[in-house]
Amino acid sequence: MENMPINTEVIDSKSLIICLENITKVYGKGETEVNALVDINLGIEQGEYCSIMGASGSGKSTLMNILGCLDRPSSGQYYLDGLDVSSLNDAQLAEIRNLKIGFVFQQFHLLPQMTALENVMLPMVYAGVNASDRKDRAQETLAKVGLSNRLFNRPNQLSGGQQQRVAIARSIVNNPVLLLADEPTGALDSHTTQEVLEIFTDLNTSGITVVMVTHESEVAKVSKRIIWFKDGEILHSDLSPNELALKLQ
Repeated sequence: MENMPINTEVIDSKSLIICLENITKVYGKGETEVNALVDINLGIEQGEYCSIMGASGSGKSTLMNILGCLDRPSSGQYYLDGLDVSSLNDAQLAEIRNLKIGFVFQQFHLLPQMTALENVMLPMVYAGVNASDRKDRAQETLAKVGLSNRLFNRPNQLSGGQQQRVAIARSIVNNPVLLLADEPTGALDSHTTQEVLEIFTDLNTSGITVVMVTHESEVAKVSKRIIWFKDGEILHSDLSPNELALKLQ
């Protein structure tokens, strides 16, 4: 991939689901200090479908943890849906994660003793949704991902692709403003990967903002915008799938 200038644009936070202003993340001190993120400015609008790419150690996973309110920046401001979450306490961050963010990971993280329906109902328990509504909403959400006939199966009775569908249903059942996917197809074969990516596309078409970390260019090309990281900095903030293909030649 050819060298490109580091993106240092300042972001106008109006109408953005994600707005990062001068975000840094430093691990360690002195000789062991590592600058995982360096002065990141990034805006993502409601309804976008973005992929974050970069080599191992480029900062993309650190960024994902900050976007998901799983970690705090060392400095800078992070606005999620207009709210500055940079300095919230742990309890407040947990509430934000439950109500505003859906997570999908490479490993499905389903509770093995629970059925698909029960796994999808779980986030609504923490959100205070009553039992009747939890069941109805979980059934409707599993239907969206094509699993109406697998409601009462436990994870060990489901294929990898079906487990990831359950995980996706669980991630969107509370109607989050943001869906974060960290290598969501990494444990799937090529056919199942395409099926799962079609679900992400459908969810984005319905209005959900999707941000996906991936090291696979073929997966990134399904999104509409690619953000490329290198050495803790944004090398390019707005590559189209076609531009990505040209850069990788």
